[in-house]
Amino acid sequence: MRAVVQRISQGKVEVENKVTGAIEKGLLVYLGISSEDSVDDIKYMVEKIVNLRIFEDNEEKMNLSLKDIKGKLLLVSQFTLMGDCRKGRRPNFSEAARPEKAQELYEIFIDECKK
Repeated sequence: MRAVVQRISQGKVEVENKVTGAIEKGLLVYLGISSEDSVDDIKYMVEKIVNLRIFEDNEEKMNLSLKDIKGKLLLVSQFTLMGDCRKGRRPNFSEAARPEKAQELYEIFIDECKK
């Protein structure tokens, strides 16, 4: 599993000109799920992300987590994060989970975040 995490003041995702998700202050997370990932991996990653101390406190030190600021999470499935570009010029996506498994784990990820 790979995740790219970015602090945002606001963000939205549009698919075919329809907003599918939008948040104010929080985190944008691009999530790549591999064929080897499990529910335990999901639980670990969720715990890590929601508790990352990457928001500034009153002294402008990065001491606060998403939970501390009561921020939102915008999650985007991104299988291309699993691409291996070490050989040749075409990424190899063999480590990426098949769509059915990725969808199942993505939904579990969402449920874990809601907890």
